[in-house]
Amino acid sequence: MSKIKQLQEIIDTSENIVFFGGAGVSTESGIPDFRSESGIFKSLEKYGDTPENLVSHTYYMDHTEEFFNYYKDNLIFKDAKPNPAHLKLSELEKIGKLKAVITQNIDGLHQKAGSKNVLELHGSIHRNYCQICNKEYGLNHILESEGIPRCECGGIVKPDVVLYEEPLNNAVLSFAIDYIQNAETLIIGGTSLVVYPAAGLINYFNGENLVLINKSETPYDNLATLVINDAIGETFSQIKI
Repeated sequence: MSKIKQLQEIIDTSENIVFFGGAGVSTESGIPDFRSESGIFKSLEKYGDTPENLVSHTYYMDHTEEFFNYYKDNLIFKDAKPNPAHLKLSELEKIGKLKAVITQNIDGLHQKAGSKNVLELHGSIHRNYCQICNKEYGLNHILESEGIPRCECGGIVKPDVVLYEEPLNNAVLSFAIDYIQNAETLIIGGTSLVVYPAAGLINYFNGENLVLINKSETPYDNLATLVINDAIGETFSQIKI
């Protein structure tokens, strides 16, 4: 049986599926990941610092304007569109099979595709808030601001994204663990499962089917029911809902 047929059979026979995705879910939508040969980390010598530092809490606090210049140029892709992976996951949710999407991405493409129950471990570019009065702002406020985005009260408007050195949101993490613990099938896609604490979520799964879809190998391949080393959008485009 081909791997696509195996995946189709697992999906067809599962009633409680959870999806956990990383940067590779969005690369087919034209958003570069961080660590592949063509990713952001390989192409940013011009900034004179490492990308980890440029999107760290320390850099945000000490070099706020430079942070926003980098952030707007490299982490926001306003015109990106959902690919077949986002769209098929939305369909699976609509028919009741998929209970939650857990994502490390901040681009909002799952919601754009129609998914409702999306747990964003690293936050979202579409949510921004004043650090003084907590007033909320959309993405356009960030994009249209010169220099440091400001609130009408004068406070800095910070993106609701988890920077390096910042903890994940405990409530989101708790919900993610709960969904994974109760899942019959966990499909993990577009992540190399090397960045913690997010990668450690796989250890909470004790259901029947563990499916790993990623272009490269992961440290957990030997534990999986099914491993597909291919692009996730290409893979999901072959699945019938």
